Amino acid sequence: MDLNDSRSLSELMARYEGTETGFGVPKDGWRICLAHEFKEKRKPFQAKDVSLSNIIQHIGLGFRYLKWWYQRTQIEKKAPFIDIFNSLPLRPIYGAPLGGIGGGSITRGWKGEFCRWQLNPGMYHYKTVIADQFTVCLRRDGQTIYQQVLSTEHPHTLQDWNWGYCGVFAFYHALYPRAWTVYQLPGQNVTLTCRQVSPVIPHNYKDSSFPVAVFVWDIENKNDYALDVIIMFTMANGSGHKDEKCGGHWNEPFHLEKEGESVSGVLLHHCSPVNAYTLCMAAREQSNRKITHKTAFSPNDTGKAIWSDLMSDGQLDSPPGSSPPTRRGETVAAALAVGCSVPAHGHNSLEFCLAWDMPKVTFGSREREHIRRYARYYGTKGDAGPALSHYALTHYKGWEKSIEEWQRPILEDGSLPSWYKSALFNELYFVVDGGTVWVELPEDCDVSGGLRPEEGGLPAQPPVLKEYGRFAYLEGQEYRMYNTYDVHFYASFALIMLWPKLALSLQYDIAGSVVQYDPTERVNLMSGHCSPVKTRNVVPHDIGDPDDEPWQRVNAYQIHDTADWKDLNLKFVLQVYRDYHLTQDLQYLKDMWPICQVVMETEMKFDKDGDGLIENSGYADQTYDGWIVTGPSAYCGGLWLASVCVMCKMAQLLKSDSVYEHYRDILKRGHAAFDKLLWNGKYYNYDSSGRSMSNSVMSDQCAGQWFLRASGLGDDEFEVFPKEKIHSALKSVFDLNVMSFAGGQMGAVNGMRPEGVPDRSSVQSDEVWVGVVYGLAATMIQEGLLEEGLHTAEGCYRTVWEQTGMAFQTPEAYCEKGIYRSLAYMRPLSIWAIQLALDNRPNVSKSMQPDSEAARLETDLQDELVKDNCH
Repeated sequence: MDLNDSRSLSELMARYEGTETGFGVPKDGWRICLAHEFKEKRKPFQAKDVSLSNIIQHIGLGFRYLKWWYQRTQIEKKAPFIDIFNSLPLRPIYGAPLGGIGGGSITRGWKGEFCRWQLNPGMYHYKTVIADQFTVCLRRDGQTIYQQVLSTEHPHTLQDWNWGYCGVFAFYHALYPRAWTVYQLPGQNVTLTCRQVSPVIPHNYKDSSFPVAVFVWDIENKNDYALDVIIMFTMANGSGHKDEKCGGHWNEPFHLEKEGESVSGVLLHHCSPVNAYTLCMAAREQSNRKITHKTAFSPNDTGKAIWSDLMSDGQLDSPPGSSPPTRRGETVAAALAVGCSVPAHGHNSLEFCLAWDMPKVTFGSREREHIRRYARYYGTKGDAGPALSHYALTHYKGWEKSIEEWQRPILEDGSLPSWYKSALFNELYFVVDGGTVWVELPEDCDVSGGLRPEEGGLPAQPPVLKEYGRFAYLEGQEYRMYNTYDVHFYASFALIMLWPKLALSLQYDIAGSVVQYDPTERVNLMSGHCSPVKTRNVVPHDIGDPDDEPWQRVNAYQIHDTADWKDLNLKFVLQVYRDYHLTQDLQYLKDMWPICQVVMETEMKFDKDGDGLIENSGYADQTYDGWIVTGPSAYCGGLWLASVCVMCKMAQLLKSDSVYEHYRDILKRGHAAFDKLLWNGKYYNYDSSGRSMSNSVMSDQCAGQWFLRASGLGDDEFEVFPKEKIHSALKSVFDLNVMSFAGGQMGAVNGMRPEGVPDRSSVQSDEVWVGVVYGLAATMIQEGLLEEGLHTAEGCYRTVWEQTGMAFQTPEAYCEKGIYRSLAYMRPLSIWAIQLALDNRPNVSKSMQPDSEAARLETDLQDELVKDNCH
């Protein structure tokens, strides 16, 4: 065990009574005893948690939301994009999700349960299916001596199974995309280590799309005699959703031999009227391995027959042929058992695979069919389960080698704390389990919005979209909007560093939507005013709701008119240059340049007095959509100046002298106004309104500098914020927002008063936003404040992963006591900005490299740019 992080072990492993450390379990990661219980109980943010002053301020929003919610849920029978009346309760049960990117996800809990399902794109179903289990059977001299479901549950069905495994003898260890569960079998001198492997591999755009996971069972026999060990894998046909009882589902066994390797198993055909799919349980046929199956059994009776069948001889009866389709109200399950002999004081292993095949999907509107990325390699007929399983079982060792090579430099870096290594990799769960979809670009799709390159627009089908497909992930499992752009700004570091082609693909989709216009009028729930769904020449808030038709109808968000938001356009410009800086993709820069100019010209209208600095409009007109800001502000003003700087840099690269001079003049004037209006000698004021709270200390006040540094800028000609002021501001944030909040142990509160108490003027100013904190920590590290940065981020990790039970469901926000908001949220992927900051320190070898095909030297690019002379 890793004893370098005794704090983590003492809390999460306190109840572990076993002596075994498992087979091949790494020292770093998130480790928890299966008997652990989280003491701190938190509840979702609700209306009763709003102060009286804020209730009065938002009473109109409440009435309008209630009316809209009723129309949406009761009349239209659709799910609201945010459902404040049905917030997810905190269930501290989740572990690492199964599967690759964009093909649907199934999450296993840290106690082994299959408990969170996202097979229909973007739509979650939270249900523990009790029949989905692993069972171990030990036999000696032809007799079963031990048979146990590896679950601590005591369910009301399948009562004849031996439930109630003693959790004090097992622990779970996650280092995403792998996880290990170690079971010490009481009184048997046998230890089982189940290793869960999913194909989530940086810079891999094929295998990483596969909806499949492998379970490798390592068996250690410490007896003086040999044992036969059988693992039985059982699965219900479906995810336990109430709609599944319509009937017509059926199972069948299969065998596939290919390239000298064979796999066998059971296919569970789930014939739902929309988005039908097949689950595939499989095992690899090897010498001295016995594979047997049970095509169908009822998961709702006592389970006596299948339990006795396994106990009698360590095998299942393996009937040929398919099961009859289920009747209405009936459910069916299947089982797969694999056995091997384990010598005295020896080791052996067994391999299982779970795949799910839903190659064609529709979203809630049912208007058009989309083809998932993995179907490029396995077809769209829905018969890919055997081939997927065969590939996974014969290639997972290569996946693990790639994963280990990627993670090794970070894991072996002794200067990095253990908690950080766990946080960095485990927070990546959201790339798969963020309602993620990865689909092919339809042949008839025109992403340009009708504006061609010669007119300052995009190609109808940019090559990166044609080759790598479309990618979308939710703002959060509770905030159901795809590619929410103000939040993606933070999370995007994970994509651009690990799957840069997906990051660029997303950017092309956003760029194409900039020029689109949807004149449909609707009521904005906050103000009560009407506005068009999408205004031309502005960045959208999101690309749509999975319960509607994403990409086709954008801006599912309806609280504000985001065409008037001050941050969205700026975040697009900053990401364009950051992406170029990290990928050196010249064509991308050329394609995005006209769009950057369009959105910056739109943004200029917010500079009301012509001083080179934009003003906020007296409402919550940016990502902090519940925190009012008026006039020039630290957050939006800083993003604006950083964007103007980036425009200068891009104009310089692209030899556009007139544009360079235009933005250079704005930058000079804006910089002076920013300092005059916002700098107070220690930090940048929240805003310049002169209100009582305008001098609050905002944790995110240096967001513009964060992106400049991440883009290789911020010095010499491209210095926007003086180093001494940034350093002073960050020290103020650390002293007040971090160390003066919750004993310095919970990260940084969004807003803090200079006197050292949280700003409670809004529902968001006294929250901690985990993704913002990770970005803040990266900013500190970029500016040489390494210890402060790591301490700041550590507070969030300890709170989420160790104290409150929110592992693998990191929320958007939590307060000091009692409350969290929006579980399983996108923004915390910003932790990868910390790694970028660490990599960019002097004399540090880089942990990640860009795609080889995109990694060109900037000097070569400059030569090409001179030839092309793009204006």
